[in-house]
Amino acid sequence: MTSTRISALGLDVGKKRIGVSGCDGTGLIATGLMTLERRSFQQDVEILRQLAEERQVDVLVVGLPYTMSGELGFQAKQVQKFATRLSKALQLPVEYVDERLTSVQAEQLLQAERRSPSRHKAMIDRKAAAIILQQWLDERRNTIPLNAT
Repeated sequence: MTSTRISALGLDVGKKRIGVSGCDGTGLIATGLMTLERRSFQQDVEILRQLAEERQVDVLVVGLPYTMSGELGFQAKQVQKFATRLSKALQLPVEYVDERLTSVQAEQLLQAERRSPSRHKAMIDRKAAAIILQQWLDERRNTIPLNAT
């Protein structure tokens, strides 16, 4: 038997931008795809719908920005509202990942590449989305037993 193909979009949802990542069909590696400058919900949905169709996406993986004390604060509730509407519009299930430190990790990666985080906010969003999706893929791989051959 072969293992199940997985296609997911990872989303780092912010007020101004949405970082978008995808994974290869094996579900091993997440890669930053694009940063979407937010306009209207309808325009955002159309761009994400096109990407989801091209990539035959099965699930949306959305980073949820819990507060450091683990509460669902205002921003996390806004992200949930957006993700719920997006899920209905695209007819795809949503799974959430705790994204508390992903932007910090993404900034550290940029600094390691000798790039200024302040001038590369779109790249930070894209890298944060990849970190969110990678975290989900790793958790999924560790909890779902691989099919025996």
